Amino acid sequence: MKTVWDIGAQRPNFVPLQEDRTADLCVIGLGGSGLTAVNEALARGLSVIGIDAGEIAGEAAGRNGGFLLAGIADFHHDAVAHLGRDKARALYQRTLDEMLLMERATPASIRRIGGLRIAFDDDELLDCQKHFDALILDGFPVEMYDGPEGRGILIPTDGVFHPLNRAISLVEHAAAGGAELYAQTRALTVESNVVRTPHGRIEAKSILVAIDGNLSVLLPQLKDDVYPVRLQMLSTAPETTKRFPLPVYTRSAYDYWQQLPDGRISIGGGRDVGGVEENTNEVRITSTVQNFLDERIKGLGITAPVEHRWAATVSYTKSGLPIAREVAADVYAIGAYCGTGNVVGALLGRAVVEKISTGKSDVWSDFSEVI
Repeated sequence: MKTVWDIGAQRPNFVPLQEDRTADLCVIGLGGSGLTAVNEALARGLSVIGIDAGEIAGEAAGRNGGFLLAGIADFHHDAVAHLGRDKARALYQRTLDEMLLMERATPASIRRIGGLRIAFDDDELLDCQKHFDALILDGFPVEMYDGPEGRGILIPTDGVFHPLNRAISLVEHAAAGGAELYAQTRALTVESNVVRTPHGRIEAKSILVAIDGNLSVLLPQLKDDVYPVRLQMLSTAPETTKRFPLPVYTRSAYDYWQQLPDGRISIGGGRDVGGVEENTNEVRITSTVQNFLDERIKGLGITAPVEHRWAATVSYTKSGLPIAREVAADVYAIGAYCGTGNVVGALLGRAVVEKISTGKSDVWSDFSEVI
C-alpha cells in the first residue's frame, strides 16, 4: 500500500535486533516522536537503542497528511473552554516553539506556508469566527479568509511537510550520532528497565513507548483511555487545472488536502462517514471512505486520476488530549494525539528526554497536568 510520500524516497533499511543489548534509553516506535526523542537523547549524551515493529516511519508517521498545525487536537477556543485560557495559551505556544525546532532539524522537508481552515457550512463559519477571536485575544497570528477555497481563517504559522523525508533525515542523523536502530523488532513486553523482543532483551535505565495506533496493545494499562482509529487518504497524479497554494482542512478537520510542489493532490478524511468501522487498528482501505474521497476531489474540480490509496492507524482519547504518562517506574508513554501528532508528538518526545536527563521538564508538566 504505497503512498504519495514513497515517490522518490529512499527509506533506510535496518536489521532486526538479534541479541541482548543495554543502553541509557530504549525508544519503542521510530516515527516522528520516537526519532525526535532519539536525537534529543544523543544530544544530551545518552546511549540510545531504538526499535520498530516494522519499517522505520512505516506507520502513521510516514503515511499521514503532512500537516503542521499549532495547538492540540482541539481548536484553540475549544481548548480554552476545556483547559482554561492560561493552559491553552501555554500549550499552543509550546507547539509553535516546537515547529521552529523541527524546521531547524529538517529544513528541506518543511514548508511554513500557512494553512486554511475553511468553513463547510454556516455553522462552521461561526465556529471559525470563535477560533479567530480566541487566537487574536491570546496574541497568536490569524486572519479571516475569503478566497477560492471558501470562507474561514488563515493561520500563517501553520504549514506542511514531507513526513517520510523528514523521518529519513532524522534517522540518518540518529545513526550518524551513534544510536542503535533496529527494524522488524517488535516489543513483546515492557517492564521497568526491560524490553523483551523476539530475539533479544534490552535493558535500559529509561524506556519510552512512542507508538500511536497500537499504544494500548503494547500497554494494556491504557486500554480504558485510548482507542484506535483508522485514517484513509488518496493522492492524484499532478493536477494541471487547479491550484491550491495553501493546505486546507474543513468539516471540523474531518477532511484535509494539500497540493504538493509537483502538482499532485493529497487528500484525506471521511472518518466519520466510515462510522464505527473506522475505530480499528486494521490497516486497510474501505470502499465507503475511498468513495467519499473520490467525490470530494470531484467536488473540488480536480480531474487528475488517482494514483495511490492508503490507510494508517492512530489513537484517540475520549478527552481529546494526548497521552503523556509515566506508566511504570522509568517507563514513559506518549501518543494518542487524536490525529494531530506531527508537532505534539515531536514536542513530547523531546520533553520525555529532558525529564529523564534533568529530572524536570516544563513541557512534560504542562501536558501531564492537564490529562
